[in-house]
Amino acid sequence: MSGWSARAVPDQSGRVAVVTGANSGIGYVTARELARRGARLLLACRSEVRGAGARERLVAEVPGAEVELARLDLGDLASVREFATAYPYDRLDLLVNNAGVMALPYGTTADGFETQFGTNHLGHFALTGLLLPTLLETPAARVVTVSSTAHALANIDIDDLNSERHYRRWVAYARSKTANLLFVHELARRLSAHGSDVVAAAAHPGYAATNLQTAGPKMSGRRAAERFMRVGNRFFAQSADAGALPTLYAATVPDVPPDSFTGPSLAGWRGSPAPSWRAPWTRDDRASERLWTASEGLTGVAYDPLKV
Repeated sequence: MSGWSARAVPDQSGRVAVVTGANSGIGYVTARELARRGARLLLACRSEVRGAGARERLVAEVPGAEVELARLDLGDLASVREFATAYPYDRLDLLVNNAGVMALPYGTTADGFETQFGTNHLGHFALTGLLLPTLLETPAARVVTVSSTAHALANIDIDDLNSERHYRRWVAYARSKTANLLFVHELARRLSAHGSDVVAAAAHPGYAATNLQTAGPKMSGRRAAERFMRVGNRFFAQSADAGALPTLYAATVPDVPPDSFTGPSLAGWRGSPAPSWRAPWTRDDRASERLWTASEGLTGVAYDPLKV
């Protein structure tokens, strides 16, 4: 993987890809580079205005790119269902579960779930499940879910998934990122048991300069924290282009192992894509199965083809 860059992304002609949160940051870079290699892109964005701006910018950067836009609010299960129902293609080669929120003040989604758990995990769990039939029908399809090294700060609490007992913004974020990895672990296990060639893998960007870092402090009016994050982004973070490389690697390189976790090579912070350390609790079969069952119950989305 040493020296691997976006120039090494294999040809994607004929492939259809969905990228959530594709209007900015590593989601936009991921979509742009996939389009540059010939993939047909569906940008899944909460804001239609920002999504339209991203599509216009992408087409300007990649003339001739096949790029469509669809609204998707992962914090609203009705929106997730509408997106899946209206999915316009008969194949889905790549689903990149990229969108996310980080360290927000306490809030709830449209369905009453804690915002970070509901958006980062449950929204993508429901989306993947609803698109699963199309993924299973597409040869060598792949699902890449973007997690974070921050998952190491906290395991999930299966008895308090919505952080109702005591909310701490960074703990809730870490739990949602642990949930992402447990989801990938269980999805990979079930796909294997089903005999499917769909690959479920995970990636993380290290410390990449995006608006994710400043959104939480801005929402809660913590100006000092917002300034601190902006300084960190400017002087210590790698670019969004570099932060997208682990996702692009996990999404496109042949023979990426199921349930793998790809991140930057230098201490998980920056550098070329490489296998990344993950907390042992993210490979716990019992925990992943319990979270899966709870997630099916909370979202109402059952992965019937993968029942074990």
